[in-house]
This record gives sequence, C-alpha cells and structure tokens, in this order.
Amino acid sequence: MVGASLALALAATPLSVVMIEAVPPDPPAIAAGSEGDASVSFDDRTTALGNGARRIFETLGAWEQIARQAASIRQIHVSDAGRFGFARLRAEEHGLAAFGYTVSNRHLGQVIWQALRTHARVQLLAPARVRGAQLSAAQALLTIDRQGAPTTLRARLVVAADGAHSLVKQAAGIGSRSSDYRQVAVVCVVRTDSPATGVAFERFTDTGPLALLPRFDRSFGVIWTLPPEAAAEQLTCTPDEFCRRLQQRFGWRAGRIVSVGTRASYPLSLVHAGSSIGERVALIGNAAQALHPIAAQGFNLGLRDVAVLAELIGPADDPGAASVLEDYASRRAADRRGMIRFTDQLVRVFGERSALIGAARDLALLLFDLSPPAKQALSRLSWGFGALPRLSRGLPLPGRRGQEHG
Repeated sequence: MVGASLALALAATPLSVVMIEAVPPDPPAIAAGSEGDASVSFDDRTTALGNGARRIFETLGAWEQIARQAASIRQIHVSDAGRFGFARLRAEEHGLAAFGYTVSNRHLGQVIWQALRTHARVQLLAPARVRGAQLSAAQALLTIDRQGAPTTLRARLVVAADGAHSLVKQAAGIGSRSSDYRQVAVVCVVRTDSPATGVAFERFTDTGPLALLPRFDRSFGVIWTLPPEAAAEQLTCTPDEFCRRLQQRFGWRAGRIVSVGTRASYPLSLVHAGSSIGERVALIGNAAQALHPIAAQGFNLGLRDVAVLAELIGPADDPGAASVLEDYASRRAADRRGMIRFTDQLVRVFGERSALIGAARDLALLLFDLSPPAKQALSRLSWGFGALPRLSRGLPLPGRRGQEHG
C-alpha cells in the first residue's frame, strides 16, 4: 500500500512511473457487502490512519472514497491488565473530530488501485516480481519476472517498497539492524453484543499488548500480541474457544464477544535499515523501517516517506541523483529516528512485568490521564517528528521550475 500510494502521488508529475506488484489486485468491490462480514480474510486486517495520513490522502484526492468504509476513532482507552493504571483520551477535548480512522487493508488497497488506473503515466505490472537489480551511478537495471517471462527494465530511480527483507535493499548493499521481540501478532475481526462506536482500546497484558479497533461496520479489528507458542494455540483452537480466551484476556469493556472471523498471524520485530538510500535507490515503508504495531504508526510513517520522496523527485530533472536522495534521507531522519525510538520504548516499558516498574508505569498512566498537555502531544503523534511535507499540509507537489502541478 505504501508503494501504491507513492505511485498515486507521482501520477500528476512529469515522471514515467512503473509499479511492480507481485499479487494482482482483487476485483473492484469497494462497495461490496462482504466488507461488513465478520468472516473476513487476512487481507481485511485493520489499519489505523492518523490525521496526518488523512490529510495526505485528501491532497491526493483519494480520501472521499476511503472514508466510505472508514471508522472514526473518537476515544482511546488505555489500560494495564491486572493493575490500576489507565488513561482515556477524547478527541473533542483537543478540538478534533477524531484522533484517526480505521480502514481494512482490502478497501484501502482497492481505492488506491482504482485511482491509479485513471492515470496514464503510471504503468502497473501485476503480477510481476523483481528477480534482480543492477545498480550504478548512471542507472538501475531490474530483471522482472512476469508469469515466467523475464523482462529488463531501465530506470533512473528504484523505490523499494518490498518489505523488511527487501530484495532491492539487499541489491543496494544496504544493511539492516533487527531486534526480535519474540512476539507474534494474532489478527482477526470480532463482533460483540455492544457494537463498536468510535472507541479504540489498548490493553497491556503480561503476554503483550492487545488492541481492539472500531471498524466501519461496527465490528472490531483485533491485534493480539502473544509469545509464539501461545499465538499458535489461539490460531488452532475453535472459534468459540478463541472468543472465550480473548474475553478472559481483554475483559468486558467492549461487551460480550460473540463471533470471530478468519485468524492470521505474523511475527514481530524491529527492522531498521542502516540507510534509507543507496545508489539509484530509495527505501520507503517497511523496507526502511518495520515497527511493532503497538502504536499503530507503521503505515503512517511509511506514508510520510511517500510524501517527502514525492515532493523531492516529482520536480527533479534526475529523480535518482545523489543530491536528491541525500536530501530525502536527511529530511526523513528525525521522523524515522523518533518513531522507532517511541514504539520500541513502549514495547519494552509495557513488557516489563516487575512490581516496581509496574507501579511506576501505572502512576505514569494516571498522571498522563490528568495532563492535558501530554494528551495534546500524543494526539499529534500521527503528524510525525519534524517539518511537515507539502502533501501533509494540503499543498500539491511542486512543479518543474517552480510551476505547480494541477
């Protein structure tokens, strides 16, 4: 989704853009009733979009379609299981309509794909896979496999949006630092007898954080962080048993859990590329940094990668020039560093179960609950650290020689 968002951002620029995607998009079904079914696939896992992400999609002309199946997060309830610490945030107290919005990955992806199909400058290759990359100061050569037919593509810039274990990143010789959290996220959609009404829950337990996010159809998207062995048990037990276990772990704040859709899982680790650029290469999204979902900021951070990179390469005579890429790396450094540190510290602080640290953590939560300035600062988290790119400010990308694109 991050790569497709960049292609959409560049669609109005003079650049010729090719997007290579291994999996073909689903048939258009944005208004399909299946989105409201609790029996959903892994593709329907829930993404939280902050107000910064909303502004970027508004500027790109995609938010109206996204909003049709987006749920507002008007309140956030944070609690520490088995302890007294809690905090509550209400958007209206900060002059906001919502802290952010949740949307299924399926719907978000379909909106972006449909928007891309209207732009002649963006060529979509799907299904297709990059099998190799030769990078030099002059150009990049990609070897692409299109259903068994090899093709060579020549470009001035390759943007890697192919995940934490990016092939392009490896071809560019960019190393990564990895920290295994020894946790697995179990994701699914559940329904309760008290339909979701704009409240997001984050509950810290002795096995890891557990989040329930409201969805547009009044169900909840679940992200349940567990040790690997415990996660395997939750994936294989019966639906009724899963609901019982989740209820026991989460409590009754969202009502009685009555059904669960398809369950899936993915291991959690922090993967941080040593550099966000290489020769004729820029990294965005998880290729640059893969975060723990504890603060739901991974996609938002990747979208700011998109906004800054598009702002710099859109008007550039040579989008892969070293000076352009160095500017991108410099402008993204503070935001990447700040968000990586923030999420990693959250994981470690709330993963510590000693009585002394637990008491200090609960006191901090209660003090936070009583501190309007602290809540105000957290409410702006989705805008990131550092200066806002043009798309985040509602401004179009700059044109060549100072001319604005329409």
